[in-house]
Amino acid sequence: MKIFVCIKQVPDTETKIKVAADQNGIDTTGIKWVLNPYDEFAVEEAVKFKEKNPTAQVWAITAGPKTRAVESLRTALAMGADEAIVVNADEKLDAISTAKALAAAIKAEGGAHLIFTGKLAIDNNQSSVPQMVAEFLQIPHTSVVSKFENQGESVLVERDVEGGAKEVVQMMNPSLVAANKGLNMPRYASLPGIMKAKKKVVKEVELSALGIAATDAKVKYVSYSLPAEKPAVKLLSGDASAQAAELIKLLRDEAKVL
Repeated sequence: MKIFVCIKQVPDTETKIKVAADQNGIDTTGIKWVLNPYDEFAVEEAVKFKEKNPTAQVWAITAGPKTRAVESLRTALAMGADEAIVVNADEKLDAISTAKALAAAIKAEGGAHLIFTGKLAIDNNQSSVPQMVAEFLQIPHTSVVSKFENQGESVLVERDVEGGAKEVVQMMNPSLVAANKGLNMPRYASLPGIMKAKKKVVKEVELSALGIAATDAKVKYVSYSLPAEKPAVKLLSGDASAQAAELIKLLRDEAKVL
């Protein structure tokens, strides 16, 4: 029984982002890369599933530059995944090509009983790859899942919807579950787990070997720019009435909202 976890390596949230010289992406020099936080919940749920089902085997899979993306796979291995696959691809791979690559790699391994992913990656915030992977594999899927229950031939999940409400979904396996924060508490990798992960052989697959070309991309990013600097804060002096009068003047003459 193979359980796949689709993960992504993303810049750390504290990393200072710089726009590349050609403005078609970000300058990756000096960036600290980490396992996407939402994918940590996916890895944890997959490992928990394996602990309750001894015949299950957890495979972590990612698409990206193998020279760096493999480190996030080793994080997943240290958390308890059994095997790992990296689809070597350009870091600018768009969502649909990424989904095609992941789905094709999973098919090549004989398919999955269950697939876990994070609900989105915190770099692009597109929340689209999980659904696309499921569609390419022609299996049911659901996202923003905060509660998971295995029922053998099916899974019962609880997902977050608008207004703080919950929605209960039952899906026949194989299926794909995209994890939200609150699904579980991801474990810290143990020292023995980290040491074992370093020795694990990560399977490498070239994007072209899956029948996917760079020209298959549907989205191209251009003209990246950083947000404009926020204007300096204005401090109003005087008593309350003077401050109120000055504030009204500024809202009318400068902000032009009155």
